[in-house]
Amino acid sequence: MQNGKEIIKNKKQLVSHGNIEGRKVALDIIEYSLKAIDTYEATKKVVRLDGEMLKVGHLGFDLSKRNIYVIGAGKASFPIAKALENILGERIKEGIVIEKRDDKLKRIRVVKGGHPIPNEVGYKWAKKIMELTTKMKENDLVFCLFTGGSSALMTLPAEGISLEDVQTMTDLLLKSGASIEEINAVRKHISAIKGGRLAVAIPAEIINLTVSDVIGDWDVLDVITGPTVPDRSTFADAVSTLKKYMLWDKTPLSIKDHLHKARFESPKDFTGMRVHTFMLSTNKDACEAAKKRAEELGFNAKILSTMMEGESREVGIALSGISKEIEKHDRPFAPPIVLISGGETTVTIEGECGEGGPNQEFVLGFSLKIGGNENITVASIGTDGTDGPTNIAGGIADGCTLKRAREMGIDIFKNLMNHNASYALERLGDAIYTYPTGTNVMDLRLIVIQSPKGDD
Repeated sequence: MQNGKEIIKNKKQLVSHGNIEGRKVALDIIEYSLKAIDTYEATKKVVRLDGEMLKVGHLGFDLSKRNIYVIGAGKASFPIAKALENILGERIKEGIVIEKRDDKLKRIRVVKGGHPIPNEVGYKWAKKIMELTTKMKENDLVFCLFTGGSSALMTLPAEGISLEDVQTMTDLLLKSGASIEEINAVRKHISAIKGGRLAVAIPAEIINLTVSDVIGDWDVLDVITGPTVPDRSTFADAVSTLKKYMLWDKTPLSIKDHLHKARFESPKDFTGMRVHTFMLSTNKDACEAAKKRAEELGFNAKILSTMMEGESREVGIALSGISKEIEKHDRPFAPPIVLISGGETTVTIEGECGEGGPNQEFVLGFSLKIGGNENITVASIGTDGTDGPTNIAGGIADGCTLKRAREMGIDIFKNLMNHNASYALERLGDAIYTYPTGTNVMDLRLIVIQSPKGDD
């Protein structure tokens, strides 16, 4: 997070064309919302040090005879680790965090793993994390920082399964249109570390610090922070997912064999284990911050849902229809208004494709239906600052976008069908780039509908 600074890198470009006022409003709200859910600041509110006493939420720990370890992986793990290091300093004996970006800390080793496809680095350091657990003692304290993205960034396949087979399986799942819960049911059951297995290997007391990047109540912890909480999914769920999305015949033989044998089910109950979990921020927090800022800017504001799902471009098309109804007929709400939604849409890919992500496809799908609707602006980002496999956070469009695209020889529909949204948005100057956001709570979508010109 760029504290006190702009988070959006290319704001000047984004407000240089189209509905400039609508764009300014959307980008202002995005920046406000991201600052409101800064994970670094949230960690400092939960974790406090007073002499030899450590307070974590309502819990207290005497550090006089304890070693502290920090382990984690995920797209929001670094700011949590940074906050812990600033609070605890040399009290941290050792730590490893696997991130998506290059960063450095003094006491905690930070490495860049592979995302969304696992790589050798994530595999190597997942083994290092398991080795670190053998140094921990019963009286020690270990902070576990597992956030969205950890399933790819920290990969340790179950016995008999190669990293290459996990990479193949991950690629198939990501292109299938399966939900993150379904994808993780598979990933947890082909892993030696996920699905609560890491917690079982840790003799020390565990404190989970995480953010929610799943749809629904944050207490669905096994989808958020799989390695150190009980797992609700089963081997049968994993097989069912692969068959549901017609992936079973494409699944590597080692994985099919492992899932069929189902010998070591993931732990379902942590009763008696010393595991404490604290949620630092959620998608609900991001949407509520967006609503607050929109109202401060003089707009009505409605949160449509924090649980939006579906094929990205189709969700965009559906919400464009609601937006046009508001602009033309003042129903179900009257402008000026900002419609806010969270959650996470998906992209189903078959065959060859270009580059893009769900937020980018949402925006382009929406843009196809608002040509000439000069009072409507739409923006959508991944709150971690990346969208799909790209380093683009998302995109922005308005009623002028379709006309501009035609004048520039850009076929938005064709690029959508080829899953090449990044190309179209970059050519249009409508791809949103951010500095590291310090959080990861799914997607944030905004639709700004201004009053018709001339209205009071």
